[in-house]
Amino acid sequence: MKLGLGLYRDSLTDANLRFARQAGATHVVVHLVDYFKGKDPSLARGPDRRGWGVTTDRTLWSYDELERIKDQIEAHDLTWAAIENFDPAHWHDVLLDGPKKEEQLDDLKTLIRTVGEVGVPVIGYNFSIAGVWGWTRRPAARGSAPTVTYDADAIDPDTPIPEGMVWNMTYDPDAPEGETVGPVSSEQLWQRLEDFLEAVVPVAEEAGVRLAAHPDDPPVDSLRRAARLVNQPHEYQRLLDLKPSRANGLEFCMGSVQEMREGDLYESLEKHARQGDLCYLHARNVRGKVPDYQEVFIDEGDIDMPRALAILEQNGFDGVVIPDHTPEMSCDAPWHAGMAYALGYLRGVLDGMEG
Repeated sequence: MKLGLGLYRDSLTDANLRFARQAGATHVVVHLVDYFKGKDPSLARGPDRRGWGVTTDRTLWSYDELERIKDQIEAHDLTWAAIENFDPAHWHDVLLDGPKKEEQLDDLKTLIRTVGEVGVPVIGYNFSIAGVWGWTRRPAARGSAPTVTYDADAIDPDTPIPEGMVWNMTYDPDAPEGETVGPVSSEQLWQRLEDFLEAVVPVAEEAGVRLAAHPDDPPVDSLRRAARLVNQPHEYQRLLDLKPSRANGLEFCMGSVQEMREGDLYESLEKHARQGDLCYLHARNVRGKVPDYQEVFIDEGDIDMPRALAILEQNGFDGVVIPDHTPEMSCDAPWHAGMAYALGYLRGVLDGMEG
């Protein structure tokens, strides 16, 4: 197995790439959409009605742009393992079944081909309308460390999504005020996912790119009047069966699966590792399940992380594991300290299995 770190575009600096390598990472997963740009992430992740930001640049990522990023990463002795998430500006009508759906599917095909030409092997995505929403930050991790929590009683889960927004990102600032998205049923959302996979999986196969689906977080049945897709472990298999292909795979988030009301994380890990479905993993620990859970340090939650990683090793998974996100530590660099702790822990477990 390989150890990686996830970085957003605005944190894709030489200093942070050096930090990743110094902390033992060999691979990087890059978010090319800066969800929190211009906002306080602690507010944006909560039930903030304004969303996480605005994304109106519909220019597709170019070969030259991606090649520059790859060169920067490789200059620090790191490998670009995956791109995480499409830009909502590129596929909002694929999610919403809107008038630009076919045009945007063609754009995604172009983007996938470009990613393949650059040599990035995986694109992660979350087929969700509401996205990640409803979190709050509280000092709930060990030592009162600030961390992400979800408490359904603290929010109104039926808060409508304003027109012109998807995945907490405003893609149309000029959308009429007062208009809202939805409701969207489970059947509608699964049909939209099938349309997406039918269109892009053959292109991904030709391009040598794997598409990796992230489960819902929070894994509730419905959020902001829109159904959720992968909110129970067995739904992963339903997604895979829609379009069987090596190009149709999973971005397996341990924390999200552990938060689910039903199923068993270890059984799900073993099944999908054995089947070869796993593209890369988020190693994040949590305490509790929906409707009330907290993200905690990697060694203090409900997941037995050494057991989970051993299952992956025993079933031949040789891909990348990243910490995803983590509680912040009380120092001058709270994010870096939290990530360094998680990376060091994972590095130690992985090295112990190899020894």
